[in-house]
Amino acid sequence: MPNSPSDPAPLLVFGAHPDDIEFGAGGIVAAEARRGRPVHLVVCSRGESGTNGTPEIRTQEAETAAATLGATLEWLDLGGDANIENTREGARTLAAIIRRVRPETVLTLTVEEDQHPDHVAVGRMTRDAARLARYGGVKQLADQPRHAIKRLLFYAVSPDAAPVGRPPVLYALTDEDVAIWREAMAAHASQMKTRDYGSLQITRASLLGQNAGGSHAIALYPNEPLVFTDLDALGGGSRHF
Repeated sequence: MPNSPSDPAPLLVFGAHPDDIEFGAGGIVAAEARRGRPVHLVVCSRGESGTNGTPEIRTQEAETAAATLGATLEWLDLGGDANIENTREGARTLAAIIRRVRPETVLTLTVEEDQHPDHVAVGRMTRDAARLARYGGVKQLADQPRHAIKRLLFYAVSPDAAPVGRPPVLYALTDEDVAIWREAMAAHASQMKTRDYGSLQITRASLLGQNAGGSHAIALYPNEPLVFTDLDALGGGSRHF
């Protein structure tokens, strides 16, 4: 929570597994943290069902990655890796975190079906949680003041998770952002034994960035149309006309 009105509001990011946030949105976390924005990461399992890496190893990898990005890290137990369900109780747990952290922006996994059922479960629970956090009459959340976020944005942890036919907004990264992002992803060494996920994400970001006339970019998908009161706040179009 900001200490004064001039402090940037925190960014809150949810992931299902210890590496989701770094692989799907790590460059954005790095960029926002470098600008002085508090960033809080919430991971909903410790990767217990993964083929490579024990929960202890994956916990240490995620903590190293979060420190590299300049973010704080919180763990949740929602049934464990491969057992996360989209439940109302789980949504209230996430809503309580939203009320405590009080962000303006929340990032989470897309609500598209992909290779892991936990991803869509956490995405949908976060969407529900954002609504529950703002409702003043939820008895189970009555010990914290309600909070309405300003925007909910989804990140696609894999190409399969990108919504079809839904144009993204692009977050452009600097070379320094990308360098920090690479280092954070490299912290998840146990997962690189399965596939070089770091190179996959950098390649995705490079294609998006170059297509937009820059270097690297990460796609985000707003939950609803974004509203602006200043055209300059929109940034530039990717085609540069």
